Amino acid sequence: QVQLVESGGGLVQLEESLGLSCAVSGSIFSSYVSYVMAWYRRAPGKQRELVASLTSGSITNYADSVKGRFTISRDNDKRTLYLQMNSLKPEDTAVYYCYLRTTTMIGSAEYWGQGTQVTVSS
Repeated sequence: QVQLVESGGGLVQLEESLGLSCAVSGSIFSSYVSYVMAWYRRAPGKQRELVASLTSGSITNYADSVKGRFTISRDNDKRTLYLQMNSLKPEDTAVYYCYLRTTTMIGSAEYWGQGTQVTVSS
């Protein structure tokens, strides 16, 4: 069974940095054709939004609000996705979720982590 486990959330001050990690367990990469990993977030009273994504072809995509401040990356050997967040702002406060979509010859599957809280204080 595939599991995504996030870590690294917490409380930081304005303009500080924080790094999130998402460890992937389960036997999925042995049969995948392609995949997309991403970070989403949901702020209080708002809809979930895409923060950053990274494809198996190493193509990245960022929300306009985080471009230049956040960096998504992965370590294939460690089966871990990262999100480095710099120059944090109060509006970055949200629950951050790790996401994985795998596409194989027989179809696609989606997986979500449980979420980790990031709070930025001014």
